[in-house]
Amino acid sequence: MRKRSKNLVAHIVLLVFAATALFPLLLVLLNSFKAQGDLTRSPLALPGSFNLDNFRTAWEYGAFGSGFLNSVQLTGTTVIVVLLCSSMAGYVLAGQKIRMWPVVMTYLTMAMTVPIQLFVFPLYAGVAALGLLDNVFVVGVILAAINMPFATFLMRTFFLQVPKELEEAALVDGANLFQLVRRVLLPVVRPGLITVGVIVGLNAWNDFLISSTFLHDPAHQTVTLGFLSMNGTFSTQLGAMMAGALILILPVLGIFIALQRFVVDGMASGTVKG
Repeated sequence: MRKRSKNLVAHIVLLVFAATALFPLLLVLLNSFKAQGDLTRSPLALPGSFNLDNFRTAWEYGAFGSGFLNSVQLTGTTVIVVLLCSSMAGYVLAGQKIRMWPVVMTYLTMAMTVPIQLFVFPLYAGVAALGLLDNVFVVGVILAAINMPFATFLMRTFFLQVPKELEEAALVDGANLFQLVRRVLLPVVRPGLITVGVIVGLNAWNDFLISSTFLHDPAHQTVTLGFLSMNGTFSTQLGAMMAGALILILPVLGIFIALQRFVVDGMASGTVKG
């Protein structure tokens, strides 16, 4: 009975937290279909009819068509660069294959604690001098560099879980370093790659500071910047703002739901040993 009571209390607490997290999303979903009058009169009521005018307005004025393409390019560049570099760095640091690995670990720790705002102006001056402003792929590389210390630390913890006997057996069988990493180690740490990819991808998709600093041309702005550009024009039209927020959230939410099992398993296995 005592165990059942504890489980019941735990489930009630989790349900309360879940309801608290889901209520804003439900509110956005309901109000995105309402006209302005219905929304201000009864924001918690169900919509009388499913009106798509708010979505058409948000899609047109938020430039979500080009914004989605730019966001996919930026996020894809960030994730690919981070996965390639952090996986190799994590493998080297996990095996202590360089003499200066404690110095590298100290540097990565310091890099995670320094706010990126300190480097925005030097970065902007360098990118502007090279004529690379309004380049989505350049911004993706910058975001990859910002996320690299955390991703390297996380990938290192996954490589620490790989038995050394597996690596030694592959080398005895005649595998070279490239074959060892590509065919043996990376499949083993696949949950870590998915976890890092999802976390970094969400950070890149939702980024505002770096994107707004280096992307000035509306044709090259991301979907996040397109949504935020609606604030001045549609600050009083809450239905259009709710529809824009829903358009912005749904792709990310769908990807996270599809990969949440891998993310949870990856975070659980990656925290066993560090």
